[in-house]
Amino acid sequence: MNFDAAAYDAFYRRSIDDPHTFWAEQAQRIEWNKPFTRTLDYDHPPFTKWFVGGETSLCYNAVDRHLATRADQPALIAISTETDSEKVYTFAQLHAEVNRCAAMMQSLGVSQGDRVLIYMPMVAEAAFAMLACARIGAIHSVVFGGFASNSLATRIDDATPVLILSADAGSRGCHVMPYKSLLDEAIVLAEHKPTHVLMVNRGLAPMQTVAGRDIDYATLREKHMDAAVPVVWLESNAPSYILYTSGTTGKPKGVVRDVGGYAVALTTSMDLIFCGKAGETFFCTSDIGWVVGHSYIIYGPLLAGMATVLYEGLPIRPDASIWWSIVEKYKVTRMSSAPTAIRVLKKQPLELLKKHDLSSLKALYLAGEPLDQTTSEWISGVLNVPVIDNYWQTETGWPIISIAKGVGDKPTRSGSPGLPLYGYKTKIINEISGEECAANEKGVVIIEGPLPPGCLQTLYGDDQRFVSTYWRNFKREAYSTFDWGIRDADGYYFILGRTDDVINVAGHRLGTREIEESISSHGNVSEVAVVGVENPIKGQCAVAFVILKNAALAASPEEAKKLEAEIMKVVDKRLGSIGRPSHVYFVSALPKTRSGKLLRRSIQAICEGRDPGDLSVIEDPSALQQIRTALITA
Repeated sequence: MNFDAAAYDAFYRRSIDDPHTFWAEQAQRIEWNKPFTRTLDYDHPPFTKWFVGGETSLCYNAVDRHLATRADQPALIAISTETDSEKVYTFAQLHAEVNRCAAMMQSLGVSQGDRVLIYMPMVAEAAFAMLACARIGAIHSVVFGGFASNSLATRIDDATPVLILSADAGSRGCHVMPYKSLLDEAIVLAEHKPTHVLMVNRGLAPMQTVAGRDIDYATLREKHMDAAVPVVWLESNAPSYILYTSGTTGKPKGVVRDVGGYAVALTTSMDLIFCGKAGETFFCTSDIGWVVGHSYIIYGPLLAGMATVLYEGLPIRPDASIWWSIVEKYKVTRMSSAPTAIRVLKKQPLELLKKHDLSSLKALYLAGEPLDQTTSEWISGVLNVPVIDNYWQTETGWPIISIAKGVGDKPTRSGSPGLPLYGYKTKIINEISGEECAANEKGVVIIEGPLPPGCLQTLYGDDQRFVSTYWRNFKREAYSTFDWGIRDADGYYFILGRTDDVINVAGHRLGTREIEESISSHGNVSEVAVVGVENPIKGQCAVAFVILKNAALAASPEEAKKLEAEIMKVVDKRLGSIGRPSHVYFVSALPKTRSGKLLRRSIQAICEGRDPGDLSVIEDPSALQQIRTALITA
């Protein structure tokens, strides 16, 4: 449905000016066992309660309520190019598996309010476990598969799970990653000891079992094949899950999400932002260990009555057409990924994409990092579909800024994720004065309270840290995103990078993205990461690590110096000499997580001779060695 600009803006204003009525209407999108008595409780800012007194269930709304109309339609499509396996579960079959898993958990002593830690690869059992927790009122905490033992141990101690679900191993690019040995070591390191560990044996790696603690998933499943576990209806503000923010140092920050607000926010977003319709197929290429995987692999599509693709593997194996073959085979209508993944695919032969019928695909959504114009225009052109940027965080659970095409067809703008979405009172303020910035004036992106439904309620076990971390940064009561941004005269937002990634060169603040965009405009630059490195004179200096489209152009030291000088001139022209990096190093890989996020802090740490931190999240560990080698040999 299309509205004019005035109607689009009025829709947003209504969500801000009258949130009680607006969200009470959106709440009718889901099923309530007991109606709520109060839409919004903001009596104790910044703590927000939505749909107070109402009782609902994420599992019921994602699975059970669809049985009457689409029991035999696909719900979960589990694909692994690592094990060459593929299985489609209908809503009826998914319902049966979730009931079995729920019964298994109950047989192991899990009850309402207990924590269940899920440390698993991208397999169907992980989805069953998350939904089973929601069914019985347990609180799941999914930890990114492959986290090192120390990191896993801190999360075990913080969440104190009764039960842990894991697998013998995951696989990435045919490289088997044992999980069980990492988990065993983590449990030894942790002060809290789970009563049981439920293991999925994929036959990928040998594993030792601990008698009395470790239980085989398949064996226990056989005992509960006919299980019918009643839904535990939860008050809207009961916690649904804990998700620890990635890159946390010291005590991890466990983001706590509610039940009712999250269900309403996701269901609404699937319609108004992602335009997904029941019976269609949604393909999100993220990992369940991240918030995108929670919201738009597991819960969001199922809440909307869509089939969701759970994919284990690389975008280039067995070849770079694999994603597009999935789109064709399952008639994917909406796809969500990250700009980095698209840049990887851009390097592959175009005929791999063009050999597939992609006529079912209606839009591609990209998030997780700033989307550059070149990448956006390329993929939009080859797919012949709109590419829609969206900006959000682990803490918010769903997009903060984008274009809600389900509200009205406002145009996108290159380099911008779009406009603040309904429910978010988003502003850009001066970090010192707390005053709102003028158009095109750089500041910190904040959200004035109350936060809309679906956002974090608090940090697990630490209300004070929630307040001091997010709400005590300025002279106003506002949630800080810790991102720099600019708003243009038409209200479009441009995200410039994390406030702690901003480079302060001789008193001048420069966002890493500003310099990266400049370097990327050079014709031979494929990818770039810019970090700020301590400098005794200037405070910081910018250092760039560049992947070339044609590495031969920097094959010798002389050629590398020549190319470095060319890049410096490009930055001078676009930003001025203040933005010029002190060095440009040429590498063939950059350290990233599996979901495609650049680990700038790890790069910065190596440049400054510090510990780069937990390396288990890195897709290609050799990338860090390339950084070290470049620094030594340049």
